[in-house]
Amino acid sequence: MVESTAITKYYGHIKAVEDISFTLGTDEIVGFVGPNGAGKSTVLKMLSTFIYPTSGGITVDGLDVVEHSLEIRRRIGYLSGDTPLYQEMRVDRFLRFVGQARGLRGVSLKRQFSWVVGVTGLEDVLMKRVNQCSTGFRQRIGLATALIHDPPILLLDEPTHGFDPIQVRAFRDTLKELSPNRVILFSTHIISEVAALSDRVLIINEGCLLADGTPTELSRSTDIEEDNLEGIFAHLVRQAEEERSIA
Repeated sequence: MVESTAITKYYGHIKAVEDISFTLGTDEIVGFVGPNGAGKSTVLKMLSTFIYPTSGGITVDGLDVVEHSLEIRRRIGYLSGDTPLYQEMRVDRFLRFVGQARGLRGVSLKRQFSWVVGVTGLEDVLMKRVNQCSTGFRQRIGLATALIHDPPILLLDEPTHGFDPIQVRAFRDTLKELSPNRVILFSTHIISEVAALSDRVLIINEGCLLADGTPTELSRSTDIEEDNLEGIFAHLVRQAEEERSIA
């Protein structure tokens, strides 16, 4: 389980995230939706221990992200918005290199390599250098690096960036296959992706969490049909803006 309690993050004098709390459990896919610049990537970086909150706290399976960051990183597969890839390496060698960096050896490395190649559909590009692959395939390679150690927690930042429609559909199927017994949080500004995939939705705007619930719960709270997630999002953003203007 991942628990965020009143986390706030400043970059200098700029407040990027303010007082955000939520809990992530297993067996559900949680969509983290908001416009570009809303604070999604900052939250994901804090959850994955790449940066620490200015205030508030985060625990992963009861472990504090500041005091136990190395142990937490072993449990997390993190796909950032700009996952670093060694461009000159051949794809198969790069994946084995990442697996070894994750502590895999011998039979375990061979097993996980075969599994992650199949899951991410990289069979046709294994003999290519990373820089010879399309944007969509490079994104798949990034996803493979997040999965190579079979982590129980997946944090994915804009995972379908650069995907064509067929790749998006394949990614949705992959994520659904991976969801049992895992914590999965993926961010996007494309609301249709959240509607198609998510069991639960977190909505963020201007660094503040506006809503946390299933589509049905969000529908009840806004009186907007649950299949109109875009309408729900727009309503919540307008409501927050009106409340700020009154304050």
